[in-house]
Amino acid sequence: MERALIKIHGIVQGVGFRPFIHRLVADCGLRGFIKNTSSGVELELEGERAALESFMERLPREAPKLAVIERTELRFTDELAGYPDFRILQSKTEALRDTLISPDIAICGDCLRELNDPADRRYRYPFINCTNCGPRFTIIKDVPYDRIKTSMGSFPMCPDCDREYHDILNRRYHAQPDCCPDCGPHVFYLDGEGREQAGDAITLAQDALARGEIVAVKGLGGMHLACRADDPAVTERLRRRKQRDEKPFAIMCRDAACARRLCHVSEAEEALLTGFRRPIVLLRKRESGMEHISENGFIGVMLPYTPLHVLLFGDRFDALVMTSANLSDTPILKDNDDAVEKLRGIADGFLLHNRDIQTRCDDSLCWCLGGAEYFARRSRGYVPFPVKLEGCPGGILACGAEQKASFCLTKPGYAFQSQHIGDLKNMETFEHYAAQIRHFERLFDIRPRTLVCDRHPDYLSTAYALERAEAEGLRLLQVQHHHAHLAACMADNGLAGPVVGLVWDGTGYGDDGTTWGGECLVGGYRSFERFGSIRPIPLIGGDRAVKELERVAYALRREALCPQEKNENYERMLDASLNCPLSSGMGRLFDGAAALLGVKSLASYEGQGAVLLEAAATETAESYPVVLEGEPLRFDWREMVRAMETDRLRGVPTGEIAGRFHNTLVRAAVGQCLAAREKTGINDVALSGGTFQNMILMHKLPAALEEEGFRVWRHRRVSTNDEGLSLGQAVIAAAMEDR
Repeated sequence: MERALIKIHGIVQGVGFRPFIHRLVADCGLRGFIKNTSSGVELELEGERAALESFMERLPREAPKLAVIERTELRFTDELAGYPDFRILQSKTEALRDTLISPDIAICGDCLRELNDPADRRYRYPFINCTNCGPRFTIIKDVPYDRIKTSMGSFPMCPDCDREYHDILNRRYHAQPDCCPDCGPHVFYLDGEGREQAGDAITLAQDALARGEIVAVKGLGGMHLACRADDPAVTERLRRRKQRDEKPFAIMCRDAACARRLCHVSEAEEALLTGFRRPIVLLRKRESGMEHISENGFIGVMLPYTPLHVLLFGDRFDALVMTSANLSDTPILKDNDDAVEKLRGIADGFLLHNRDIQTRCDDSLCWCLGGAEYFARRSRGYVPFPVKLEGCPGGILACGAEQKASFCLTKPGYAFQSQHIGDLKNMETFEHYAAQIRHFERLFDIRPRTLVCDRHPDYLSTAYALERAEAEGLRLLQVQHHHAHLAACMADNGLAGPVVGLVWDGTGYGDDGTTWGGECLVGGYRSFERFGSIRPIPLIGGDRAVKELERVAYALRREALCPQEKNENYERMLDASLNCPLSSGMGRLFDGAAALLGVKSLASYEGQGAVLLEAAATETAESYPVVLEGEPLRFDWREMVRAMETDRLRGVPTGEIAGRFHNTLVRAAVGQCLAAREKTGINDVALSGGTFQNMILMHKLPAALEEEGFRVWRHRRVSTNDEGLSLGQAVIAAAMEDR
């Protein structure tokens, strides 16, 4: 007989881990205890050595699917405690917190069956959950993960739920959010003025949606605005009220079969749609309609992930628009009173409940690339699970950028990147950003000693880092924007470096005071060289050119010596270099090409020109001339622009020209990488930046590079756009500390 002292670190709270351990202990004939701690779980077991070793061997193999065992500490002793049985003890709060927290999990198959079973006591109960599904991150206030430290703390269990909670054979054994209609939260329906309506809340909401009304629906991490997806007049009304003229809506489909009727769905895409994380998956539209939902070639589709969503669909709807409920450029709404006040005049009704959302968390958004997620937004279902980084020190707070803001905190071996925050352009979003930093610091017991931020002087994230570093006497490091992108892709793939990095986006503060964004970098975490770029584009009117894309097209034609009708105001500004900053941003080249071809001249949302240019492109093997010259090795786009204008005037179809444009960029990128390899011998290429949300590039460019013998790396665990940039800042800071 021996005693085993075991500590397990990872996602081992809120995922049915203690009940699993109890059953495994019973099967192995052992005795002892288990308890949650601030570091994970701790257990002591007594029995024969063979039984203890069998337990340890089966532990990782049979653990619940939602559990992630990151590290196990094991020590044997022959000093026995004489445990009479096995018990789950009260959680222990420690000085050092080292636990991981589960993301929110979509409704499981068992709960779905009970939800639809008239004989079950939770029949049609919108908050049904168990150890395998339900809210986690969005209801947690603090750790250890116990009911009293969640939004469920105000709902004492009834006797029936309490019996389940203590029954080792029940899948709700020690499920902290466990509840039923007798003891848990409830839903209610309000009209557009916030007055509660008599009747079944779900039915009232369904009737309102069927009439073409807009309903605010409270979900896991915030509110959605829902309406019928099959009626252009209804979606137009939502666009007008929300002031969202053209930006695509996400939709929720009742099931995968409904999604297949609207979009092309591969086997891998269906696996993402139906998996327990349930992100929004960007799927290619079928030929028919849906322009009122999305003007480009993709529709963002998700499936119901809460029992409330399942009930709302019933058998009455195949698809509903489900767009974040917020005012322009502000965080998603999460509180009932706030939603009623701020959505008055937008929503015709409110389907709400009385379980508080502790933490905002938008829906995750991704493509399926190479059979796995390729993120545009990493949030619900994935956060706060960390990125594992060997050798990474703790105590670093990376503050991110401005657009698609995120932050990243490190503990030894881990980087905790935040959920989607939004664009840091107003105080509401900034206050949400600062509050989430405090929340993460408390949950994961991280006390920053080093702050790292972008070099752009006008970012609110930069101002936050500067002010906090000064106020608290912390070390501060400012990192060049595209270097952070490069490092983020390296860390995402566990690369030591150095690599060639193609970092393409719209805007980033360059070391020379100009705006960068079409960069070919060579380097690693500690340093980089700007090996290549694109010929800078003068932006007539500065930031106005980001929305008024014809200004970029005018500059492209002028630089390429293409005939065009003169704009005297533009000419004076360009001649005097008056408010015409230079940009090497690849996003700006896409904007100019979109306007040049008549695809889009006035953008109503970020990246619209590039998105529509991608949608317009047709498949072709042809391309335009590629000119690479100078140091850094710049892609001179003037020959390409002249050829595009010639084709346009000859009547070549817009889709053909757009296809050749994409192919030309691929050839230019390959040419820069070949030159970089010839000079440095480096054979690894990392792709990062918002431009690589273009699926034409992401299919053609890696293939073209691999044909030349390169190893190509793309983002896998964090977003390729600026949301993923905070991870790069963190690992650069770690490398600087190591040096």
